Amino acid sequence: MLVLDGCFVLELFRGTVEGFTEIGYARNDPVFAMRGLMHSIQRDMIMLENQLPLFVLDRLLELQLGTQNQTGIVAHVAVKFFDPLMPTGEALTKPDQAKLMNWLEKSLDTLGDKGELHCLDVFRRSLLQSSPTPNTRSLLQRLTRNTRVVDKRQQQLVHCVTELREAGVKFRKRKTDRFWDIEFKNGYLEIPKLLIHDGTKSLFSNLIAFEQCHIESSNHITSYIIFMDNLINSSEDGALSYLHYCGIIEHWLGSDSEVADLFNRLCQEVVFDPKDSHLSRLSGDVNRYYNRKWNVLKATLTHKYFNNPWAYFSFSAAVILLLFTLCQSFYTVYAYYKPNSKL
Repeated sequence: MLVLDGCFVLELFRGTVEGFTEIGYARNDPVFAMRGLMHSIQRDMIMLENQLPLFVLDRLLELQLGTQNQTGIVAHVAVKFFDPLMPTGEALTKPDQAKLMNWLEKSLDTLGDKGELHCLDVFRRSLLQSSPTPNTRSLLQRLTRNTRVVDKRQQQLVHCVTELREAGVKFRKRKTDRFWDIEFKNGYLEIPKLLIHDGTKSLFSNLIAFEQCHIESSNHITSYIIFMDNLINSSEDGALSYLHYCGIIEHWLGSDSEVADLFNRLCQEVVFDPKDSHLSRLSGDVNRYYNRKWNVLKATLTHKYFNNPWAYFSFSAAVILLLFTLCQSFYTVYAYYKPNSKL
């Protein structure tokens, strides 16, 4: 079964790079000529339970080419093959592809033939190509800590979008291809664009499952999903509409309620410690900003009394009128007490 499936995967990768008609397949081939079926194959191959060890694919490629030391080639092609599943909504540009391939050459070749590596692991590493690897201390903590399934209250990293906006936190799209790379500075929560389609739930579910099964991996994807779940309580509070307005979330689903339900269900029954999250420091900064009463007061004044340009004009006119009234009152009182004085 490993040989049969491995040969199919290699032929699929080869056709993706060279073209299926160029390697001898007919234009009406029942598998490789159907674009819709190819998308289904990509989604099926990314599932955790369908993974083939990467060393098996490397060994089959060596037998096919008749040469040794082909480690890394399959990983390179796998990244290109699974590129349509990228949740950023945009295909990699040529500079980004060159950067990614350079990263693969430096990192994947040093991994060697390790049986736990597979296409899902490669795809996840390509998503997290510039993320810091967990250090030895954090790994030791994860191995020795009595981890358990935590409830929703312990997964609360930040408040929802509606509450953060009421506290003066502003949202805007961050220009980066790393969807998990969120920043907070000067009251602005910058979140990269995320594209949600019918395969997003399956993709994130398998990435989370991989992080849950491999204790030595980081929990970047799990942290990101829980963070977004905290921001989106439901479709009724307007959070999704606002994030869509900011260009942060784009979805091809039927309604906003389906998107909210997707995030609310993804991280149920997972082992997660907020202290191990790469977003824990950012969440602390956001929560401290949220707890400052001055920010809440300033945001309340802005939302209720200065929510349109005419409000600023009215306020300015009122201030000017008040100053003139004070000046008039001053001159009236001054002339009453000192009638012979000249100003």
